[in-house]
Amino acid sequence: MRSSTDALTCELLREGLMSHGSWVDRAAYPFTSRFFDIDGARLHYLDEGDGPVVLLVHGTTTWSFLYRDLIRTLAPDYRCIALDHLGFGISDKPENGSYRPSDHARRLKALVAHLALRDVTLIVHDFGGPIGLDYALRHPGNIRSLVLFNTWMWSLRGEPLIEAASRLAGGSVGRFFFRRFNIELYTVFRAAWGERSKLTAALHRQYLGPFPRPSDREPMWVLARELLGSSDWYQERWSRRERISRTPALLLWGLRDPIFRERHLFRWKSLFTDAEAVTFPSAGHFVQEEVPDQVRPVVRRFLDARRSAST
Repeated sequence: MRSSTDALTCELLREGLMSHGSWVDRAAYPFTSRFFDIDGARLHYLDEGDGPVVLLVHGTTTWSFLYRDLIRTLAPDYRCIALDHLGFGISDKPENGSYRPSDHARRLKALVAHLALRDVTLIVHDFGGPIGLDYALRHPGNIRSLVLFNTWMWSLRGEPLIEAASRLAGGSVGRFFFRRFNIELYTVFRAAWGERSKLTAALHRQYLGPFPRPSDREPMWVLARELLGSSDWYQERWSRRERISRTPALLLWGLRDPIFRERHLFRWKSLFTDAEAVTFPSAGHFVQEEVPDQVRPVVRRFLDARRSAST
């Protein structure tokens, strides 16, 4: 699979077709692209539908494509905003860009201000957790509710698997393998699925597409390094967790995730005073992709209930 995908990528590069998201499967992702200028670059985002605001924040290796099914489900009655972090998806990938979680959080805050979003439901996954929840902690009064897919918001020191992976990836050798061989998407990404057969070649292509050149893979490497490198930043967020503890929350968790396990879900459950947890025994880290038919009605029901309660 890898050799054929690499050959296709090289062909598209020669034809100049990899720029501006032309690799995107528009049948699966039929949305209007919008852009926000920040840090001398263009941040890509979607703004679909009308109604109460839903802000969807992705993590590493992924982009707003991850939320396409939820956007289709919600957009008839909700305004769905989904960005691509700088360096991901259709957003620009400046060679000397700032790609730490705190940098992504700062740009997310700027986009929320630019769009004047109010009374927001925040949906987060993976690195989108600490990035998106940074905004919630700073502006708890502007958050209607939270939906959390396998994620965290605390220092990961003491997690043996994560510490080993971050230390291995964070050095010069790890950077070489990230950039030269794209191991994040060819190895780590695949390993995080509960059932790898659900990661089809066509679907994998949508996540490989944003990173055709070694230099494009730098943002993924930075986040791998920052699993530990931003430990103090994560822990400072966790120290302020009481600011969101009373926010209604929906916790959606894949139990076959090799990174964030059920004990991490319990940590979230202990924080929130009004939380519903739904687990998916067959799903791994990418719940939205692995069990979309189960996810959509649960999220819709939660949002509709919150909407009814506020009227």
